[in-house]
Amino acid sequence: MGIPSTPLGAVLRDLYAEEFARIEREFRATSNGRMAIEARASLLDRIILDLSREFLEPQPEHLKQLSIVALGGYGRQELFPHSDVDLLFLWEDRGAESRYREGTQAIARTLWDLRLRVSPMHRFVHECEKFQSDNSEFNISVLDSRYIGGDRELFDRLRHKVLPRVIDRAWSDLLLDVSELTEQRHRKEGDTIFHLEPNLKNSPGGLRDYHVAWWVGLISKMKEAGRWATLQDVWPSNARADMEAAFDFLAAARCFLHFRRGRDDNALSYELQAAAAARGIGVENGRSIEPEEWMRIYFRHARAVYALCTQLLDETVPTSSKLRSRLRGWKSSRSHPGFSVVGLRLSVLDPASLREPQRLLEVFRYVASQGVKLSREAEDQIRRTLPGVFEAGWSFPALWSTFREILLAPYAAEALRAMHSSGLLVRLFPEFGVIDSLVMRDYYHHYTVDAHSFMAIENIHRLRSPENNWERPFANLFSEIEEPELLFLSLLFHDVGKGMACGDHVAGSLEAIEKVFARLDMKAEQADTVRFLIREHLTMSASLLRRDIFDLGTIRAFADQVGTSERLKLLCLFTYADIRAVNPEALTSWKAESLWQLYVFTANYLSRSLDEERFPAEPADLQFVDRIFPLLAASASREKLALFLEGLPRRYLFAHSPEEIAAHFQMAQRLNEKNVQLRLENRGPIYALTLLAVDRPFLFAGVSGTLASWGMDIWKAEAFANAADIVVDTFHFTDPHRTLELNPSELVRLEKNIEEVLSGAIPRETLMRGRYPARSNPQPKVNVATQIRFDDESSPHSTLMEIVTQDRPGLLFRLSSTVADFGCNIEVALIDTEGQRAFDTFYLTFGGTKLSPDTQERLRVGLLAEG
Repeated sequence: MGIPSTPLGAVLRDLYAEEFARIEREFRATSNGRMAIEARASLLDRIILDLSREFLEPQPEHLKQLSIVALGGYGRQELFPHSDVDLLFLWEDRGAESRYREGTQAIARTLWDLRLRVSPMHRFVHECEKFQSDNSEFNISVLDSRYIGGDRELFDRLRHKVLPRVIDRAWSDLLLDVSELTEQRHRKEGDTIFHLEPNLKNSPGGLRDYHVAWWVGLISKMKEAGRWATLQDVWPSNARADMEAAFDFLAAARCFLHFRRGRDDNALSYELQAAAAARGIGVENGRSIEPEEWMRIYFRHARAVYALCTQLLDETVPTSSKLRSRLRGWKSSRSHPGFSVVGLRLSVLDPASLREPQRLLEVFRYVASQGVKLSREAEDQIRRTLPGVFEAGWSFPALWSTFREILLAPYAAEALRAMHSSGLLVRLFPEFGVIDSLVMRDYYHHYTVDAHSFMAIENIHRLRSPENNWERPFANLFSEIEEPELLFLSLLFHDVGKGMACGDHVAGSLEAIEKVFARLDMKAEQADTVRFLIREHLTMSASLLRRDIFDLGTIRAFADQVGTSERLKLLCLFTYADIRAVNPEALTSWKAESLWQLYVFTANYLSRSLDEERFPAEPADLQFVDRIFPLLAASASREKLALFLEGLPRRYLFAHSPEEIAAHFQMAQRLNEKNVQLRLENRGPIYALTLLAVDRPFLFAGVSGTLASWGMDIWKAEAFANAADIVVDTFHFTDPHRTLELNPSELVRLEKNIEEVLSGAIPRETLMRGRYPARSNPQPKVNVATQIRFDDESSPHSTLMEIVTQDRPGLLFRLSSTVADFGCNIEVALIDTEGQRAFDTFYLTFGGTKLSPDTQERLRVGLLAEG
């Protein structure tokens, strides 16, 4: 029965609001996303048919030469709570257009008045017979066309005659459209399923990838069999349950986001992950689980969807001429009597051979050496074969020698991922299973623990062809190590302890690797090296980020832990790969350069052949003065240079080149003209601010506060003073908002602002006022309890104060102000941030010596009170 025509808008608005609220209530009760999206599609069908009765024909099924068609997600009856409604009005001819255009426009206007996001299209049926090279989105959306009302025969002609002819003529173009759009979307999303806050629709492994696999199946089935595919046709039998489970989970999660946000927002934010987990969305409605476990389930579903999507694209999309040429060039190197390679996918010619362990591993050795991927059939064959070949944790004599070859091959990471996906990796090493899709929910680690391990191995192999200058030293180091397979084995298992019920993941990983050793025929000294790398895998990064690497005490302590030059090389490469595999921004060029400096300093210490440039003589040494003096102006004298250097600690000479020291000396000579000397340099991704002035209270706090008030992120700061109380402070910082890059003139204003703060023209207390109002600060995604630790052993001249706390704007300013309030001097400050967790290390002195226990305790109390 139709909706009364008066007042039409109000009736429709009430109907939609009432039914939408009912759908939301039912979703809250059941968390059944599939039911919710089908219900909304049915609701729109009802409203559109009622509008058709009002504006087109009292009996819509009697309409002639006009068909009303749902497209895209609406056509699939997957209409999410706030998704767009894609609607096609299909004309038979000009006469139909003339009769019905005004009515179809009235339908669209009324839907818009209901605040529905409707995208109406008008097409003649003959227009749909042509592949639209400039409108790939329409070409794809019409694949999911569904009849709503009007001329049924016209729709049937579109669905069963016109579209099959288009696919028959242009199937390769359609598949290329799907492939190119998918590639562009994946690239925009970083080509990874792993995101801290993934987009449920567009991220790799999300709903769009599910639909890509569906479209590929539709096109392929129509081309091969001349009929439209069903789900049973598209999903391989062994993948069907996984794909439908993934869709149910993703649909429930996306409905949850839409209802929660009240709009078409598909970003699964950190906060909403916790909220969805508390509701058991997509798992078991009402059963609360931990957010880490909920995200682990998400990544498992995303991995299954992404794998099938990319497999189908690789196997069905026509090979480009460029790729065909590459494959011809690779033919000889890729030939193997047991395998065939089509495109980039490997098939096993004799599946029965997979029952032999050595032949089974040969598949992955080939993948590791050639960079191909397994076809769906090959992966299925391996998965079916495994139970009859390996008991979990079983070994055989050649396991280590074969696995070693896989680890050493250039595409080892790809092979390990394939082994993991097929189930072989966990079959061989059950210890690895505890980190399958394991999430570290700290807003710093982007990837699951298993993916992080594979990526770390990939980072080392990529050093074979370094892309950046700062990668080249590590590439050279990689070429020097004697047994790289030990590095790769350590990287694979270094974090398995994170999935074990133990307080210390390093201890857990060491426990697990002993079980692995029992199945590998390794020499005792090789096993010792792997134990060392796992045991010490955090040591070098801790020294790098939380110790002054220009302090000889730091180098000595680190060298004592490492012991030998070969282990130092391995640990340096391990640290490089491990940090780089945390998230895309974790290993910046300046952090890599600092890692390399730490390696060089330690290598020189171990060899006791201290490099003259890096480990110069004491400042009073005339030869050292001779190296700086030629860089100075003609008016300079050796005596003045020696006076400037007098009293500066030896680590100052480690931290700065002769050219930089010469510049500092010249700045010091100008202090009589201007009592604060500044130099601000852009060094690529970071800025370096050098300040010379006569020492005064709160100088460090004033500079750090000014930089913070400008929105700069300080990552390292150093403070040195000579015998004449002239301080040389350096601040290295980034400009996350690109203020200085986009507005070069602001460099001058920033320098002026610093001078005004140091002179007292701008009170230090007002620096952060108004810039970050307390009520505007967002709720932290991770709550971090403040921890403060003092250390009198690591440095011969300073007390180290290590602070772990919640990162927030102006943190360094507040900390340094409190330190200054207690009369302490900051010698070096090392600033590190992991997600929303700040790790700040200060080298402090009081009256030129280390802090007394009483001063340490009073400072601790003051810092905790500051919050």
